[in-house]
Amino acid sequence: MAQNVLLAEDDRAIRHALERALTLEGYRVTAVADGVEALAHAHKSPPDVLVLDVMMPGIDGLQVARVLRAEGDRTPILMLTALVETADRIAGLDAGADDYVVKPFDIEEVFARLRALLRRAGPASAPAADAAAPAGETLPAAAPTRYVEAAGLRMDPQARRVWRGGRELELTRTEFELLELLVRNAGIVLDHSTIYDRIWGYDFGPGSKNLAVYVGYLRRKLDEPGAPQLIHTVRGVGYVLRES
Repeated sequence: MAQNVLLAEDDRAIRHALERALTLEGYRVTAVADGVEALAHAHKSPPDVLVLDVMMPGIDGLQVARVLRAEGDRTPILMLTALVETADRIAGLDAGADDYVVKPFDIEEVFARLRALLRRAGPASAPAADAAAPAGETLPAAAPTRYVEAAGLRMDPQARRVWRGGRELELTRTEFELLELLVRNAGIVLDHSTIYDRIWGYDFGPGSKNLAVYVGYLRRKLDEPGAPQLIHTVRGVGYVLRES
């Protein structure tokens, strides 16, 4: 069955070109010109994935993402942005985006990122039953075999929850999957290509900053004052999870 893409892009030429390309690729596309329309369509007929331009008049892509995430909607979001600074990309991840593509982009890269997002989302990509627990909830007393533990972290892959000590972390879908990969391979240095292939299903090459942005974002959520850093950079190779 064709999957539904909700595309929000205020540039008419880009919107029409993307709509045509995605349709030819086999997607059912609803194309809108601003964030207000995007939210209206997302509420009326939830798509399988959203493609949002960051800079739109009125309600921009970041605001759309924030609203949907605040409502508990976990539909995968791919951001389109002309902003290349790392801080701008982090702002998108903070808002709830799962991935981003920098303009001007290669349409094959857009296809690859959409395939990866939809593959990870599985059959139920809209409002999630695995949303984070209310703030202040403590670590479960028991540790069933479904839990994965390493370097002071405990993960529940089925419920998509993770704790460091007694503190539960709120992670996006991509952040959780990246951390789970590192936890399951604790002490092993994973190279960039392996991580890209396992998380995104595509190696975007040495010029991509995508992985570095997500690692930086994970560190901000994981690290605690006085506690050892958990994710370490092995220059020229990749990343490893360990306590020291």
